[in-house]
Amino acid sequence: MKIKTITLALPLAALLAVSPLQAGWKGGKLGAGGQGNTGTQVTTALSDAEAATLVFMREEEKLARDVYITLYDQWEHPVFNNISGSEQRHMDSMKSMIDKYGLVDPVTDDTVGIFQNEELSTLYRALIERGNVSLEEALHVGGYIEELDIGDLEEAIAESSHADVVQAYENLERGSRNHLRAFVGQIENLGIVYEAQLMSQEEVDAIVNSATERGGKGRGKRRGGR
Repeated sequence: MKIKTITLALPLAALLAVSPLQAGWKGGKLGAGGQGNTGTQVTTALSDAEAATLVFMREEEKLARDVYITLYDQWEHPVFNNISGSEQRHMDSMKSMIDKYGLVDPVTDDTVGIFQNEELSTLYRALIERGNVSLEEALHVGGYIEELDIGDLEEAIAESSHADVVQAYENLERGSRNHLRAFVGQIENLGIVYEAQLMSQEEVDAIVNSATERGGKGRGKRRGGR
């Protein structure tokens, strides 16, 4: 998978240069491929790669939730509180898919900052260190996480052959685009121009210059400005 690099204000660039999923980490114990039923249709088993990605995405959504909970405690900015609730729903969505396909949930301890995936645990600490520097840095952490999620979800969608899993990922990606819009908007309210951290600037601009998305309507209509 393509490795992306970023430039950060703090000496964390090497640590945050690539997501665990982009680096090829898809660990975690898996159950036997799911054989549950949905109505009268038999649920076909996920491939090993699909199953590993689903397990990983469950914890990556926890990373987002936990970081935003912690940064809200630090700065009391409502954007972190609002989006942490959305990330909990994203976690719940991934848990539903894990249960449906008979996989082992990696979230055995839901305490903030606790992860089975050691790379996510390390990334959590680095993001909190950066976010504690200032509100501006905290908002940029939010932008970083949402860019990270969008990239990983796009890879997950391309990998999956199961329509229900793809739909769940697409819902999460739509939410992540909305979250990116929110963080960029708050950064711009500080008089700062947001520079892309993982995605291309063109990709980020296309998202933030388009309307907030609702339901399953895609990326929304492009606006002339923010």
